[in-house]
Amino acid sequence: MAQADVILPTQPARGLPVVRSIGLGDLRYAIAKGVEDFRAMPTHVIFLSLIYPIAGIAIWRATFGYDVVPLLYPLAAGFALIGPFAAIGLYELSRRREMGLDTSWKHAFDIVHSPSIWALAVLGLFLLAIFGVWLAVANGIYVANFGYRQPTTLTEFADMVLATPEGHRLIVVGNAVGLLFAVLAFALSVVSFPLLLDRNVGVPVAIATSIRAILKNPVTMALWGLIVALGLLLGSLPLFLGLAVVMPVLGHATWHLYRRVVEPDSSPRPEYHPQPKARRYAADFPSSLFAPLSRKQPK
Repeated sequence: MAQADVILPTQPARGLPVVRSIGLGDLRYAIAKGVEDFRAMPTHVIFLSLIYPIAGIAIWRATFGYDVVPLLYPLAAGFALIGPFAAIGLYELSRRREMGLDTSWKHAFDIVHSPSIWALAVLGLFLLAIFGVWLAVANGIYVANFGYRQPTTLTEFADMVLATPEGHRLIVVGNAVGLLFAVLAFALSVVSFPLLLDRNVGVPVAIATSIRAILKNPVTMALWGLIVALGLLLGSLPLFLGLAVVMPVLGHATWHLYRRVVEPDSSPRPEYHPQPKARRYAADFPSSLFAPLSRKQPK
């Protein structure tokens, strides 16, 4: 039987969510379920995910337009840092399909009604801040090796990186530092966003649960991070167009991985009673805008 077509609020958890041990079979399960969700919702999921290749193409044009070719690779790699935040709508669609609810594309935006919306926003801004710091550090590594010389073409930049000692040093140091940023973002968010969408637990609990999931399953989670990184890399190669398929599959799979890692909350969820909207008339404008502040909503 289908459940109510709403995001139900939950009470803050009294303790940390229980984390399970998982193995390679759970990763295969999550990926298979992610592909299944994608096949069940291909049209509107691709539509929602077009933002990734569009953003990639915009980055490409901006990079060459403003002569910042050295930042093209760090910008593309940054998708892995903010991907968990960008995939919130995909988690919601998987959640709704799991519950037997309507999975129309518009429901991807139902997260605005979640009691955890501010926690989701704070954690998302945190990942964006990490992304910004990564770009600044990547630019600093480039300047440390090549100074302020700016290549004007991709061919010139490739020659600088591949045919000079400074370029080889840039590859090693840049990728090593980038890996540290990726590990940080992964540790903070591997199950944080699905957990916040599923329960009203707050950012500290979500981050702590994410870190505990990695500590309890270091090899499995490391392999999952490698799968995500390779998937994003393959999706980015043809001018980022592959991300329109890779991102939804990984997003849906992340939701199902969360379900395997974190035990469901067995406590009852409080009932959700949306407040009816009062009818408004043009003659009441602008006073009608402030009416909810001056009178009680009907029960």
